[in-house]
Amino acid sequence: MIPILDSKRQYAKIGSEVEKAVCEVLRSGSYILGPNCKALEVELAKYIGCSYTVALNSGTDALHLALRALDIGKGDEVITTAFTFVATTEAIGIVGATPVFADIDPDTFNIDPKKIEERITPKTKAIIPVHLYGQPCDMDAIMDIAKRYNLYVIEDCCQAIGAEYKGQKVGTFGDIGCYSFYPTKNLGGMGDGGLITVNSENLRNRIIALRNHGGAVRYYHDEIGVNSRLDEIQAAILRVKLNYIDEWNKLRRDHAKTYNELFAGCPDIQTPKELADTYCVYHQYTVKIPNRDNIHKMLQEAGIGAMLYYPVPLHLQKVHAHLGWTKGMLPNTEKDTECVISLPMFPELTLEEQKTVASTLINCIEKSKAAV
Repeated sequence: MIPILDSKRQYAKIGSEVEKAVCEVLRSGSYILGPNCKALEVELAKYIGCSYTVALNSGTDALHLALRALDIGKGDEVITTAFTFVATTEAIGIVGATPVFADIDPDTFNIDPKKIEERITPKTKAIIPVHLYGQPCDMDAIMDIAKRYNLYVIEDCCQAIGAEYKGQKVGTFGDIGCYSFYPTKNLGGMGDGGLITVNSENLRNRIIALRNHGGAVRYYHDEIGVNSRLDEIQAAILRVKLNYIDEWNKLRRDHAKTYNELFAGCPDIQTPKELADTYCVYHQYTVKIPNRDNIHKMLQEAGIGAMLYYPVPLHLQKVHAHLGWTKGMLPNTEKDTECVISLPMFPELTLEEQKTVASTLINCIEKSKAAV
């Protein structure tokens, strides 16, 4: 079995450091909003290249509180992609706003800036570009649209920590950047966690209050907030892992290059394309293949942990049925969700494993074609 991700291998390498950090937290008696959380926020601000960060308990809350901090709510529209995890639109729904979907660039899977402008109405308040699979969006074009129409930009970087667009890390272009530390992420905790990046001190202070029941001063509450505090154990673990993130991201890029070379002779496999002047961190290595569902089943039977991210686009999900989107309205999104498949991708993946994955996929495609 070759899994899509093997966190045990990572733990085997850094487990002693993690255990030491966790034990220090346990002995300290400080478990919520303590020194590790504060240090992590400073270290991540330096790493990402922003003025401030605010640590939270999930990437979903990062998106939710970003919208809250910008006073986006009922009656407002937010333009985003339907080719992403539901948390993006879930956050929009939580604040009472309406998601409006723009189609994707079929080569990068990211929102197509040319499709954004046609979705703008007087109700539009923000754009949420998602740096899907670790691939940066075309931020120059998106920021140009936002400036011309006076819109906020909230970057969904939940799969893209360390990714760069023209030498600048994602999460620093828009008004707010949102990150996830779910265990499967490139920088993942051992539980849930999230982060917001901002350059505005006022936004930072608002988000700090929102994450702690709506008050900047203990027992004094200015608005309805939430409990979204990153605990000290997760912060300590993430501080250890942050020291390795560049190394791990480079290994992912090396693995992507190897996959590309292994698939070079197979025209039925469309490998990922990176935009010029971008640094993709390959949270997932996702290819497009024919007869995807049948081949996915064959790969699973062969012990290859391939996954479908995502089989049903958000505009066709039951949760958004009331919005009135129907099949055919986002052709690129719908086509790609029917043919994408993500292959095993993690820093500790071996060359032999990659060769096995590649040869198995190619054989499955040939068998599928022969059966037609």
